[in-house]
Amino acid sequence: MKKDEILSLPSMPIQGGSYPKGPYRFINREYLIITYETEPGLLRQIVPEPLEPNPDNLVAYEFINMPDSSGFGSYSESGCVIPCTFNGEAVNFTAQMYLNDEAPLAAGREIWGFPKKNAEPKLEVVRDTLTGTLHYGGHLVAMGTMGYKHENLSQSLKETTASLGKTQINLKLIPGIDGKPQIAELVAYNMTDITVKGCWGGPARLHLVPHVNAPLADFPVKRIVSGKHVIADMTLPYGRLLHDYLK
Repeated sequence: MKKDEILSLPSMPIQGGSYPKGPYRFINREYLIITYETEPGLLRQIVPEPLEPNPDNLVAYEFINMPDSSGFGSYSESGCVIPCTFNGEAVNFTAQMYLNDEAPLAAGREIWGFPKKNAEPKLEVVRDTLTGTLHYGGHLVAMGTMGYKHENLSQSLKETTASLGKTQINLKLIPGIDGKPQIAELVAYNMTDITVKGCWGGPARLHLVPHVNAPLADFPVKRIVSGKHVIADMTLPYGRLLHDYLK
């Protein structure tokens, strides 16, 4: 292979690369988002400077089903997001993320620095309950439930679209061949071309089980603030550099 051929590859390996070039379009992306209050002081220990965690100690726990994702296929995802500010702008910091598909796992870590690990998340309707579960290593580490479509929030589609398009931030860490940090940066991105197809609210509960390699319960649930169910189409573009820790 010639240099220009190598540099044109979207990903490794050379044959049968893990993922194609973006951007990546999602159809009928479905969310269960449970926002809750955790114990004071915990978020500051995890959120990297110069981000500032929200003063209300809020965490957004998400179960996401992605049945039609260009380049990635059909998969599910689960994890926690911490509302923060960066230079006065309201942003979200992705703290932990777990999914069951190699293509978006590899692309997420290598391109945007998503903190993705392999696990078994699931989002489904069980009779009258929207139910999200996450198993890691065969053990249940998270379960979220919400009353199914109790409250139609169609009057707030603009607000929901804005929340889905909010700036999202990841801490991207990649070591060099000597084991020292080669990339250490905050990466930002915003979902685009968002079409919200449905949005509902309802009573919700969240159960987190302590696990050393999926430490979601390190942010214990003190109080449930809200439950939200969203179905939307959107596009994930490439990201942009927000902060470089090596410069």
